[in-house]
Amino acid sequence: MPAVSSRGRGRRTISEINMVPFIDVMLVLLIIFMVTAPLITPSMIALPKVGKAPSQPQNPVQIQIGKDEKVLIKFKTDSVPSNVRNVAADIVKMEPAVRSGAQAVPVVISADKAIKYETVVQVMDNLQKAGVSRVGLSVQTGK
Repeated sequence: MPAVSSRGRGRRTISEINMVPFIDVMLVLLIIFMVTAPLITPSMIALPKVGKAPSQPQNPVQIQIGKDEKVLIKFKTDSVPSNVRNVAADIVKMEPAVRSGAQAVPVVISADKAIKYETVVQVMDNLQKAGVSRVGLSVQTGK
């Protein structure tokens, strides 16, 4: 009868996933990343150098963005306060020639370095949507 009792104890299939090889592979990968991470140098952004333009534009429309994100539009002797959303409409009202293609009056944006980059991009986007083609940024030339 011993044969009868051993018949019930045959090899059974294991329905569980063996996690040990998976954990071993993950630990090896973790060690590899920990060793190689300090060796990788962070990438630096190469910004273009700013030089002087051959000639400055005559009578540009100036947009000044202050630290508090208040916008001031200057053209010749006129100064008009504005905001980021309405700056394009105010410029077109003040000087419609900013839309006239190659002979358009240039628009120069001067922004305080402490404000968010997003504010300057919003102003440029609003100008582009209004059809203003000649937009530039005012910078200080460094040595």
